[in-house]
Amino acid sequence: MDVSELLLEAAVLMLTGMVVVFVFLTILIFTIKAMSKVLANFQTPEVTPNPVKLSGNQVSTSHVAAIAAAVKQYREKQ
Repeated sequence: MDVSELLLEAAVLMLTGMVVVFVFLTILIFTIKAMSKVLANFQTPEVTPNPVKLSGNQVSTSHVAAIAAAVKQYREKQ
């Protein structure tokens, strides 16, 4: 075998590999899109969380006022 035959064989092998990869990726994209459309029909409704009620550990209004004043003072320094 001389160099030209080896280069021709390498080019054919390269093109074959590129075509196989292109076809595989194209099939993969169409499969993912089809699965997305099919699974959209089985989507569960969005669940809204129930509000959490504090029981026994409620913060007093004086603490809330102190925290608000500290935050305000911190923001004014920046």
